[in-house]
Amino acid sequence: MSLTQKSKKFLEDLHIYLLSSGKNLNEIKEITKELEDHLLEAEANGKSVDQVVGDSPSAYMESISGEMKSDLASWTKYFPLVLLGPIAFTIFGDLINGGELAYSLFHIIGIIVYTLLFIIGVAIVLKYTSKKQSSVTKEIFILSLPIIVSMLFYLSVLFLDTMIDTPIVHFGEIGSIVIGSVVFLLIIAFSIWSKTIIIPVVLLALFLPDILLKETALSESSKLIIGMFITYSLIGLYLFYIFVKERKKQQGSE
Repeated sequence: MSLTQKSKKFLEDLHIYLLSSGKNLNEIKEITKELEDHLLEAEANGKSVDQVVGDSPSAYMESISGEMKSDLASWTKYFPLVLLGPIAFTIFGDLINGGELAYSLFHIIGIIVYTLLFIIGVAIVLKYTSKKQSSVTKEIFILSLPIIVSMLFYLSVLFLDTMIDTPIVHFGEIGSIVIGSVVFLLIIAFSIWSKTIIIPVVLLALFLPDILLKETALSESSKLIIGMFITYSLIGLYLFYIFVKERKKQQGSE
């Protein structure tokens, strides 16, 4: 016997809520597994998830969260990994276009603040949406807010960087190669650790067209059109692969 969709949705929301509240991942897995077994037993006896968790799922989540200790210290190790994304896109883009890395102090600080805004924003909206039984459209809109806000902030940093005079940090040819190599190895390590290749795929989709078309005799407009086609095709193929993989996983669990 499997859980109803409503019970599965509640367990998913609880998992996200506890994660965004900074709880220990192993404890979260234990709590959700215990609750899953409890819900299976309750549904076998004709009870619904509402009868188990009460009229207020959000209050039930808060009560469980209140009984668990926060584990913010263990979550700080993920900060460098999240920071890796925007740094990798910036570094590889500049290496392909310029060859040597040089950034203003304002730009470097801006990337760090941008990452902090993104992490805090995602944690807030995940905690909010996991407590509210909102429509899929509303959840997508809310979840897109931290992305939009952080990107607007980063664009502001890029714009202000041209107006605000701060010291430039030059890394030189050898330094640029070393930094690019270190970031590349970190991406590989992160992909193995997280069991996802999303960062390498996006980097490949963004920069491979430039590498392939850079020395061709095509016009700039043709390069742009072909480059966009390659980029969207690679990302589309990856998303299709994920969709098929998840569909097979769901079919296997039914």
